[in-house]
Amino acid sequence: MSAVLDRLLHIIAERKAHPSPGSYTGKLLAEGLPQICQKVGEEAVEVVVAGLAEDDPRLVAETADLLYHCLVLLAARDIPWSAVEEELARRFP
Repeated sequence: MSAVLDRLLHIIAERKAHPSPGSYTGKLLAEGLPQICQKVGEEAVEVVVAGLAEDDPRLVAETADLLYHCLVLLAARDIPWSAVEEELARRFP
């Protein structure tokens, strides 16, 4: 796992365990699954639009947003990132 991803996962877990005033992650987690899922959907659409009609830096930025929101969704459902890694590994024997 990359150091950046590891750090992000740690921050999300910390915000979930110890909500911090002014934290966007804490706010999302407090709003619950419907809001988190809505954000994942919005970000997915933005990735598609960027992939079709925008430059590479925009696609990278939107992909980062989508990944972040997916990680928050996994945390909200108490699904560890390792479960995703295991699923990916299962697909590539």
